[in-house]
Amino acid sequence: MNNTEGKTRAHVFVKGKVQGVYFRQNTKQVAIEHKVTGWVCNLSDGRVEAVFEGNKTDVNGVIDWCHVGPPNSRVDDVDVRFEEYSGEFASFTINNNNY
Repeated sequence: MNNTEGKTRAHVFVKGKVQGVYFRQNTKQVAIEHKVTGWVCNLSDGRVEAVFEGNKTDVNGVIDWCHVGPPNSRVDDVDVRFEEYSGEFASFTINNNNY
């Protein structure tokens, strides 16, 4: 049996009031609760970018949360691109040096 069966990778861009509202920190907490690996970062255009890997149900749970976000955020759009699962991440991290 292939150990990647039932797993997925999602590359996500979240638009709205998503910076300065602890969006990345909350995303990390939700991802860890769902046993999802990957990363999240702020972009210079005001969006948040993230990559989630894990079981399809868990990844979809984190994506569902991204449509709502933490208190004080306002999510206008969530662009999700599903990609091939790679298994390259050992944990979920916040990347701070993207711009």
